[in-house]
This record gives sequence, structure tokens and C-alpha cells, in this order.
Amino acid sequence: MLAQQRQAAILDRVRAAGGVRVSELASEYGVSDMTIRRDLESLADRGLLAKVHGGATTVSPGSAHEPGFAAKSVRQRAEKSAMAMRAAALVSPGDAIALSAGTTTAGLAQRLVDVPSLTVVTNSIPVADIFYRAGRPDQTVVLTGGTRTPSDALVGPVAVAAVGTLHLDMLFLGVHGMSERAGYTTPNLMEADVNRALIEAAERLVVLADHTKWGTVGISSIVPLDRADVLITDDGLDEPARTLLSETVRDLVVVTAQ
Repeated sequence: MLAQQRQAAILDRVRAAGGVRVSELASEYGVSDMTIRRDLESLADRGLLAKVHGGATTVSPGSAHEPGFAAKSVRQRAEKSAMAMRAAALVSPGDAIALSAGTTTAGLAQRLVDVPSLTVVTNSIPVADIFYRAGRPDQTVVLTGGTRTPSDALVGPVAVAAVGTLHLDMLFLGVHGMSERAGYTTPNLMEADVNRALIEAAERLVVLADHTKWGTVGISSIVPLDRADVLITDDGLDEPARTLLSETVRDLVVVTAQ
């Protein structure tokens, strides 16, 4: 098992159990205690867990805490991949779409680099870079200006103004959290403004949110749950949440992680 895979598995264990011990992980993965301590240190440096004597525990970030892009990229990889595959099926050659910032939308971008005659608007530096590196000449990629956030989004009045005159077929929106009370949320006030501008510019709103986003509330609401035309999530979402969302959004799509 590669270090990156082991760290992702350790993070899942911490979140499921609330804490782990170095000795137990070393035995389970067949590596030394020192290797596990380095894994935990790496995860702690990215703000994904808290190191304690002999192990690690979960962290409880506040509603304004914004993890970096690298930190989020190791979370729920299988779920995000399945969601991106389903979302990509909604895109046709010649569409004009927007992709918000986030690791889930970055995964979607990787699945869209071969779609011909696609126009993509994004406030995400990683998303724009994915299309740029693919170099398909018949695609047009528009990167908004703005102020860069820890999650590599461009926000602020420059980004909002750049979106304001556009008319797009579809927006794929990644969110920090979602709840019945707060709707879709973000920990960054200015990013909420940009997301709302993108929503207004698009004919359809497709939200991508894995099951861990349910019950998570960022400081700023973007739009209510029922504003989404399509919500793509994964089968880790519990039944009460599925029932509520199926009665709230126009089309709830639940994918199975491979």
C-alpha cells in the first residue's frame, strides 16, 4: 500500500471511530510505529486530524474554517470519482458550463478534457490548470480574476463582476456542507458571493456533495437546498437524509463508490 493510500485509510478510520492508536495501525498495515507516526504527522500538518500521545483524534473545525485544496483532495476519493463520472454524463459537446472551486469539481474537470467545443468558466485555479494542460484547441476556458483563497478559489468583486454578464447552460457546484436549515454552505463569505453569481448565470444548477457534507454547516449560506436542479451524492448518505433530499431537490442522484 502506498503512503497516500494508507493515509487516506487512516483518515477514514479516525473519522469513523473518533480516534486511533499508533500501535493498532502499525499492526494492521504491517509497518513500523515510526511510519504510522509520520503518516499522522503529515495528516495533522494538513489539518485533517489532531495528534495525541500514542495516536490521533478527529478535529472539530469551526464554521469559518476553510481546509486547503491539498487537504480536501485526500478525502472521499472513491465517492468523488463516482460522482464526477455521473456528472460528466450531463455534459454535451458545445455546452457552455461553469465549474466552481473544489476537489470534486476538479475531478469532474479531468473527465471533461476530451469533450469537444466545450466552453468552461471557473473561479478555480486547479480546474483551469487541468484544462490548460490537456490543451484541446476547440475548448475555451475562462478563469475569473479575484483574490485567492486557501482552497485555490478566486473570489471577491472582480470574480463576481467577471461572471455577471455571462449566460451558461449549467453550473457544477461543489459545496463545503449542506443541511436542511442552512442549505448549501461555504466557510468563505466572498466565495458564497461568487457561487451565487455563477448560479444566477446558469440555466441549471448541479450540486456535487458527498455524504460527509450532510450536516456540515459553513459560515455562509449559498442557496437553499431546493434551488438545485440536480444533487449528486453517494450511497454513504443515510436514509433520513435521502428521504428529505428526495422530497426537496428536483433530481437526487445517488452513486455507488467503486
